[in-house]
Amino acid sequence: MKSLRHAVAIAVPALLAVGAAAAFTVLATARRVVTPSARRTDTHILAVDTGAQTIELDRTLDTELPGRYGLFTTGTYGYVKIGAVLSADVRTVRRKLLTQIEAGSQVDRDAAFSGWYYTTPSELHLPWESVLIGSPAGPCPAWFFPGSSDTWVIQVHGRGATRSECLRAVPVFHAMGHPTLVVSYRNDGEAPRSHGGTYALGASEWRDVDAAIGHALRHGAQRVVLMGWSMGGALALQTAVSSGHRSRISALVLDSPVVDWRTVLRFQAREQGLREPIPALAMGVLENTMMARLSGAEGAIEFDRLDMVARASELEAPILILHSDDDGFVPSDASHALAAARPDLVTMPAFSGARHTKLWNYDQTGWTAAITDWMDAQGLVPTAR
Repeated sequence: MKSLRHAVAIAVPALLAVGAAAAFTVLATARRVVTPSARRTDTHILAVDTGAQTIELDRTLDTELPGRYGLFTTGTYGYVKIGAVLSADVRTVRRKLLTQIEAGSQVDRDAAFSGWYYTTPSELHLPWESVLIGSPAGPCPAWFFPGSSDTWVIQVHGRGATRSECLRAVPVFHAMGHPTLVVSYRNDGEAPRSHGGTYALGASEWRDVDAAIGHALRHGAQRVVLMGWSMGGALALQTAVSSGHRSRISALVLDSPVVDWRTVLRFQAREQGLREPIPALAMGVLENTMMARLSGAEGAIEFDRLDMVARASELEAPILILHSDDDGFVPSDASHALAAARPDLVTMPAFSGARHTKLWNYDQTGWTAAITDWMDAQGLVPTAR
């Protein structure tokens, strides 16, 4: 109690010292960090040619990327798949439609560019079933794709996403014979909501991943590989150092992972035009029990415990990191730092040009080969499939 009073005594004057307006910005920033957010519109559909089956979008760093992607929109279609860039100028980009849009269909202007590509497991044309995983948060829905190996892959999606984000990787592991469990976790919109309904950035969500490991072990798995996307990478890393099943974790595959939240939040604050000391104070708020609750968090978030570069010595399983140096949302700095801190465990092939969690879309061949070759090198590809 004394230490709490001391922390509050420091945090409150620090906020007051920057002024009321800045203090409001600090608390609002802290709230955004822990609050699950709705999908954000980030481009506009300018034209659809149903004859040529093409679509014209605002040109952004995402919409100009080569490869296959998707658009969340409204109207006749909720999700539209798009392919190759056909032409572009300084303001617009025209791409091939991979979803057939019929004449007379309504496609609203506002859209969100997506790397998911697949939205439902049936699109993969593989056997699958829905299962429920009993976790401390309650029953968490998951998709299970069977395979012949006794090493299961457990996939964990990122912040503001759902299980669909992970579907791109299922065929890669299926081809190796690995059963795959694609899981949800508290407050992601599919799994149960916690009391406060906010993220703990992996500090509590990892327990839902741990429950998925327990489920796999009870249903025939001897070992597991954890694959985490973005914040799902943070959950996978926390599970790897905290789980009572850690001896059964054979490997981690991380796509665009959050390795250190401080690095990510400082970067994102700069992208939003927020300068120090705002991000530092916002993280200070979240580290303080009383102030964290003012921001909507359920409890204090210990950023030291979430810094996996600082905790690198605790890691035991080999790790493959797939992270573009042009990520634009979760910088690759901490991933490189972890690779430098644990060269005995971490493999990090060079990728550039792609954006956040879009390596599969940008370079499916290179991304798939990186995973398959590395899994083979770890002895995790069955010899007879």
